[in-house]
Amino acid sequence: MQTTKKADTEIKSDVWARLLSFLGEELSSVTLDLWFRDCSIAELTPGELILHTPSEMARRSIEAHFLPNIRAALEKLLPGEYNIRIFDDEGLAAYFSLKKEHEDEDEEYTFERFVVGSSNKFAQAAALAVATERAGRDYNPLFIYGDSGLGKTHLLRAIRNTIGKSHPEYKIVYVKGDDFTNDLVRAIQAGRNLEFREKYRYANVFLVDDIQFIAGKQQTQEEFFHTFNTLYDAGRQIVLTSDRPPREIARLEDRLKTRFEWGLLADISPPDYETRLAIIMNKATELGFRLPDDVAHYIAENMSANIRQLEGAVKKMRAYGDLSGERGITIQEAARQIKDMLQEKERAITAELIIEETAKYFILQTEDLKGPKRTQAIAHARQISQYLMRTMMPGTMSLTKIGEVFERDHTTILSSVRNIEEAIKSGGDAAQSVKDITSNIQTRVENASGGGR
Repeated sequence: MQTTKKADTEIKSDVWARLLSFLGEELSSVTLDLWFRDCSIAELTPGELILHTPSEMARRSIEAHFLPNIRAALEKLLPGEYNIRIFDDEGLAAYFSLKKEHEDEDEEYTFERFVVGSSNKFAQAAALAVATERAGRDYNPLFIYGDSGLGKTHLLRAIRNTIGKSHPEYKIVYVKGDDFTNDLVRAIQAGRNLEFREKYRYANVFLVDDIQFIAGKQQTQEEFFHTFNTLYDAGRQIVLTSDRPPREIARLEDRLKTRFEWGLLADISPPDYETRLAIIMNKATELGFRLPDDVAHYIAENMSANIRQLEGAVKKMRAYGDLSGERGITIQEAARQIKDMLQEKERAITAELIIEETAKYFILQTEDLKGPKRTQAIAHARQISQYLMRTMMPGTMSLTKIGEVFERDHTTILSSVRNIEEAIKSGGDAAQSVKDITSNIQTRVENASGGGR
């Protein structure tokens, strides 16, 4: 191990020395000494060069003025395209910490650990084909859609792990839809647009989870459109996941909807009874304990929402056994544990969460919905948030309590709820808005309870 690390260090030192030599052909010795004196290669992998400099000022200057010089020098030295990233001390520590976290997290996401049933067989076969034999060919892009917690993220990460092992030289970029937006905002604020584009447009494989979250964000969609075109034209594999098919993603530009449908659409449905039972038994085996058959059947019969919920139930059964000292768990105890879990989702939905997601959907501030403004757009959004509280939190939010949130009486809230009910029945925009916001809220809740699977 020490020999390997020493050899790696020597390789990076040698590459950097040769890069400096090439840079010296274009830049003065004063420039090299001023900005590159303390610079070094922190990591060099196929498709990516990570540079480190202790100085934040040097990092910013190199990014702003010398990236083209570094890329030109690198092209003379190493074949292929490279994404170049530069970090100061704090940034490098965060980079390696996040990288280790992702590596540890991804170990469990394999095709072997994905339980295949009638509800997900087609999506699994398409993902496996992309990962093993058809990358960048017929199924490009591959668009996998279905409700939260059904295995979309598992398949996406299994693709990343499989291709990463068979093609270690590939640059594989995995990002969540909202993180793509966050990256873009940070790049604009810091003046790192070039670095942002290099990060995504030089990928060999581009994986995007929850692509629906870029909808309604004009500049994000513009940037994603050009990123998609660059990668597609270069024959690079693109895989996207969403909670619904492209045509049903509200406020997604038509040109993106069209491109997302160029390849293969594969849906995942909630698992049937047999698949749920297999998932439960597999998880118990993975956790190293025996779950009584009658309890496994009971869980499969009574929990059908998603895979994450099933796995969570099995983990809870094991924890109960460990903490109580019981050698086996009864159906009666399993029923009590399941009842508790089924109530968690409603408890996780709050009035503030509903207001926040409604405001975000209509591009408003939360204060607009809770305040006295009565413009048509704000009043409509406010009524939808009141309707959602009544329908998504029936056990905790009465008309009176909803009125307290908005400082209005219960008769006003009742009128709002009925207005939205009538609008939904008419099949207009309100129906789609309620569906979209509900999905966004459920996704937030699912992710907060254990990450998208």
